[in-house]
This record gives sequence, structure tokens and C-alpha cells, in this order.
Amino acid sequence: MSLQGIVNTCLSNTNYTSTTAKIALSLIVINPSTWNIIARIDYRTRLFSKKIFGSKYAACYSLAVLIFSLGLIRDHTFLKGCVLEQPSVFEYLSKDSLWVPVLKALGAATFVIGQTLNLGSMYKLGIDGTYLGDYFGILKDEKLTGFPFNVCEHPMYIGSSLSFLGTAIYYGSPFGVLVSGFVRLVYQIAEQFEGPFTNMIYSKRDEQNKLNLASKQNNSEKQKSHNSNKLA
Repeated sequence: MSLQGIVNTCLSNTNYTSTTAKIALSLIVINPSTWNIIARIDYRTRLFSKKIFGSKYAACYSLAVLIFSLGLIRDHTFLKGCVLEQPSVFEYLSKDSLWVPVLKALGAATFVIGQTLNLGSMYKLGIDGTYLGDYFGILKDEKLTGFPFNVCEHPMYIGSSLSFLGTAIYYGSPFGVLVSGFVRLVYQIAEQFEGPFTNMIYSKRDEQNKLNLASKQNNSEKQKSHNSNKLA
């Protein structure tokens, strides 16, 4: 049987009604929706940073704990319900098939690349930068341009997608590969909301800084003029 035939067989035997898989698929959508909604609410109302937690850092770190916890549940249910409990191409390939080491190596390499982008982003951004701190008023001095941000605009989303894909390939799960594609689609949609909104936050900050600078210069000139009049 060809590899394509094996993949088709696996997909035909996939348990699409798996409760664990459904939880994973739900969390793939819920997670980015949750952090975007919460962060935007705080940006517009300061509900969490001022009224509930009384600190922008406390609010941001609380969101970080929530995101991290939901991420662990999502990753666990993805591995269990979309990969390990589903048919694998390795069940149909002979042990001496060349596809076995090729898929294992490809999966491992894809996962490592994904984690490099992911962890590299977290290292550069820090906790507050990683977990939408700018929405809570914790702004960076300037836009990050070094690795991995010089590789792609959203390295964390790309990295996470590649990590899911690498895991699915490593275990030979066609259904896992399909779900990885769904992950990328969801993240791509999230990028369309996060990117422009984040740019707007920093654009407003820059405009406010310019106004503050102009106001200081104006006050300085007025003070100089006042002092000159006194001397006269």
C-alpha cells in the first residue's frame, strides 16, 4: 500500500467523535479568543488592571497563568485525542520502511524549529510582552526586530503551529496533521486582530509622546520669554 493509501485508511478509521479530540479543537479556538477578549476589555475599561487587581502587572500575570493553564490542557488533549488515540501510519508501514525514519526525523525537526521560534519569542518579549502586556499598559520602548522577529512577524503563532505539526508527523498521525492546519488557520485569524490593534496602541503612545514633547518645548520657550521680560 502506498503512503497516500495508508493516510487515507488512517483518516477513514479516525474517531472524529472522540471527546478528547473535541475538547482539543474547542480549546484551539477558545484560547486565543479568551486572551484577546480579556486584554481588549482591559485596554478599553481597565477593568482588571485597575478595578479588580489594582495593578497592570498583576492583571497581566494573572492572564499569563490563565493562558498557560489553558495551553497545557489544550496540548494534552491534542496529543491524546488527536494523535495518540488516532490511527497512525506507522501501524501500516513495515519496520524497515524508509518512511519510518524520514517521518520521525521530519517531525522532530519541525517541532524543534517551532519551539525555537516560540521560546525565542518568549525570551525576547518577557512574560509581560508574551502575554499581551501592552494591552494592560506595559509597553516596550521600541519594536523588537532581532531574532526571531526578523524571521516572521508572528513567530510565536508560527512556532506553535509548527510544534503541533511536528508532533503529529513524529507520531505519524494524519488526523493530527489536519488539526495542525486548523491551528494555523485559527492563529492566522487571531493575527488579523492582534497585529493592527497592537500597532494602534503603540501609534497612540508615539503620538502622545510627541504631544508631550511639544508641550514641554512650548513651556520651555514661554519660560525663557518670561525670564527675558523680567531682565528687561
